[in-house]
Amino acid sequence: MTDVQPLKPISNSAQDRQALIAARMQYYRDLGIYDFYRRGEPLENAAWLENLSAVSGEVQYQNSIDVEEQEISARKPFPPAPAIAEIVDPAKRAQALNVIRQDIGECTRCTLSAGRNKIVFGDGNPNARLLFVGEGPGADEDAQGLPFVGRAGQLLNNMINAMGLSREQVYIANIVKCRPPGNRVPEPEEAHTCTQFLFRQIDVIRPEVIVALGSTAATYLLGGKSPLNALRGRVHSVRDARLIVTYHPAYLLRDPAQKKEAWKDLQIAMAELGLSPPAREQSTKTP
Repeated sequence: MTDVQPLKPISNSAQDRQALIAARMQYYRDLGIYDFYRRGEPLENAAWLENLSAVSGEVQYQNSIDVEEQEISARKPFPPAPAIAEIVDPAKRAQALNVIRQDIGECTRCTLSAGRNKIVFGDGNPNARLLFVGEGPGADEDAQGLPFVGRAGQLLNNMINAMGLSREQVYIANIVKCRPPGNRVPEPEEAHTCTQFLFRQIDVIRPEVIVALGSTAATYLLGGKSPLNALRGRVHSVRDARLIVTYHPAYLLRDPAQKKEAWKDLQIAMAELGLSPPAREQSTKTP
């Protein structure tokens, strides 16, 4: 008879308990549920959240999957977005983006600079009709200096291909350009500091449609916080572009059942761009 190995107990360290709580809070934020606690106050639901997480087994984190939907901390009213800049000639847009990158330099404007490896400026077509905006770089992005190159990036590539486009035809950027420690959600001061450069990128590229990947991207593009599900399914306006809100690819990796919902959002973006999916994708199959 084969010896039965005892089950490995779930770690009870403070770090792992916080990771379990963060994962559960993340899940409810993705569902549009926010009001569990205020920053600095006791976590009244911590005990049952830990128990619920423990039933599911130990949470495993990978560097390529960002924890992107944590609670955004309390803040003052959003500062006004800068005025929209003059239109840049399409032939000069790559050069104009390089000027923004040079203005960023080896940025030390916020605390995120202390832990970064590389600044992740953005990647893609400077004349793109479609712009994707995520939250911030993860470990893979921080190492390579390019946005969405890990597992979430592979899924984003599949989503783009399902729309009948290639990654080279779109532009991809993030709210912040340095990796937050532990892939935490950016603090408001960090996001407000960095979005000034994102807004300049948007003004240069002049995309027709922007897709906000996750609630953090939607929050700082729209200038206010709303539940993700309240923002999905509608067309918003940001800097003379139409904005569509959907789930972050990292969340879709954790909950693949939501891919069909994300596909609905992408179809809205496609309709705004006048695009049809490739013939082989004209079925109920989701990216």
